[in-house]
Amino acid sequence: MTSRAPLSLLVAAATAVSVLAGCGSGTESESAQTSTAGCRTLADNPGWYGDNRDRIDAMLAEVGNCGATGSVADGAPVALFDWDNTLVKNDIGDATFFWMVRNGKVRAPANGDWSGTSPYLTPQAVAALTKACAAAKPGQPMPTDTDLGCADELLSVYTDAETRTDEPAFAGFNARRVEPAYAWNAQMLAGWTESELTEFAEAARQENIQAPEGAEQKVGSGEETGWVRYYPQMRDLVETLRANGFDVRVISASPEPVVRVWAADLGFTPDKVMGVRTELDGRVLTSKLVPCGGETAIPYIEGKRCRVNEEVFGVTGPAAFEQQAEPKRAAFGAGDSDTDVTFLTDATALRLVINRNKTELMCSAYDNSDGRWLVNPMFIEPKKKQGDPYECATEGYIEPSGKEAPLHRPDGSVVPDQQDSVF
Repeated sequence: MTSRAPLSLLVAAATAVSVLAGCGSGTESESAQTSTAGCRTLADNPGWYGDNRDRIDAMLAEVGNCGATGSVADGAPVALFDWDNTLVKNDIGDATFFWMVRNGKVRAPANGDWSGTSPYLTPQAVAALTKACAAAKPGQPMPTDTDLGCADELLSVYTDAETRTDEPAFAGFNARRVEPAYAWNAQMLAGWTESELTEFAEAARQENIQAPEGAEQKVGSGEETGWVRYYPQMRDLVETLRANGFDVRVISASPEPVVRVWAADLGFTPDKVMGVRTELDGRVLTSKLVPCGGETAIPYIEGKRCRVNEEVFGVTGPAAFEQQAEPKRAAFGAGDSDTDVTFLTDATALRLVINRNKTELMCSAYDNSDGRWLVNPMFIEPKKKQGDPYECATEGYIEPSGKEAPLHRPDGSVVPDQQDSVF
């Protein structure tokens, strides 16, 4: 890796190189633009806000190594992407869960005890699921394609973290290391092999890709989002990072077997994909979460940092939850939600935020205390401007208890409230 020059100077240099190379607007098939040195730069696309594209190109020139193999083991810079609503529009974990419920592919607990599906399920949720899904046979797929009461209870627990009678479904978790509903999605894949789940995820993928934008689908007795799209701009970014020698990886809070199916279309091999993992019993998945840092944690806020530190940089034990020295941190990160804020903060060069009005993330991005944050509207159906300021000074930080508190900068000062300005 070369020594780092000021990015502001490199933006101007990158822009000049682009002009000299004649890299004007191009079609999607011409997206692999090159500089005079022959290194790929980002396609000129109106979806990029302000100077975001120029700044990313400047980072590529500064940090990248054109034509290198892109392996962290060989010293390549690392680029990390969240998946849902970052690389694609909408949520593939949702899409697969909805498909499995619609098609009767979610298995009942093997011993009939719903409390074994998650250590965080409340007694109220266990009772509600036991009652609603009483017709299910232990260990067998539940008839949620026809048993709408069971389907609706599953959906309520997963999508709202509540029972249908508005009782809390989960409790007793560290809200910066576990999102129990996301974890439960992966845990409810228990009883299937990874090859079987690959078939389910691919079927869900085909349905959601082929459905028209804005489509809804009937799941249980309600309507849920029924479409997903890859962002062309993010596909181009992934490919451009690889061409410039980056080791590009996914870090997602969706189930890992599901993310692998979707990520393959962007050229990610299984070893480059990190998601929520559960332990195997032989070839069959169980509901037991694979720990991180010596404790129960999934790729969620601090849990994303933990998984990256363990798997990419070889940091083990409780230290995996701590920010590492720059040689053991990614150069670039991209995300859209509060779940991404910690791994994005770790990125040493640039941090790309897709604006979905998530308070902690947007407070950090708009405060931009070190000048390395980029904010971009969603590439499909961008959100309107949030009218009220983000309440960073009072509710900008998610505490482990789940309560909201003031957001602090690394120096201890409080981040002031921020106006939404990129939409």
